[in-house]
Amino acid sequence: MFGREAPRTLEIGFGNGENLVALAAAQPQRDFLGIDVHRPGVGRVLLAVEARALTNVRVICHDAVEVLGQQIPPEWLEEILVLFPDPWPKKRHHKRRLMQRPFAEVLASRLCFGGRLHIATDWEPYALEMLETLSAVPELRNDAAGGAFVARPAERAPTRFERRGERLGHEVWDLAFRRA
Repeated sequence: MFGREAPRTLEIGFGNGENLVALAAAQPQRDFLGIDVHRPGVGRVLLAVEARALTNVRVICHDAVEVLGQQIPPEWLEEILVLFPDPWPKKRHHKRRLMQRPFAEVLASRLCFGGRLHIATDWEPYALEMLETLSAVPELRNDAAGGAFVARPAERAPTRFERRGERLGHEVWDLAFRRA
């Protein structure tokens, strides 16, 4: 896909791509793959990649569950980022949440051993649910001391959803798990 062997990071649901493009520009030795269904966001990323002449970014405009299930081989990724997935706050919509046990198991299988899954949300009930879900996947180990949440990584560019949450006074919860 990239024409070289390099560590690979996948960002699922990259929105407008602020984080994806910033990481790719700062880490040319890594390859970055972004998956999102929002066509305008994909277009923004492609324009930003072209403007910065980045050669280490590829994007897929499709459903991440299907892409991971059909196009990403096991143990192919060193890092997976899922930043501010839709929390579907109404109880009747919880079944639409991305981070459920079957998907978490697929994510774990796509990480190489020692690979990292990083998730962030500003919706506390979803953060707690994701913590419980990921902790139940035998292949994953929580990076947080005490088995809860980790500090926000300095290299993460603030996303539109993160900035919106901050304006609304929401706290952000970061989860980091490694493939054991």
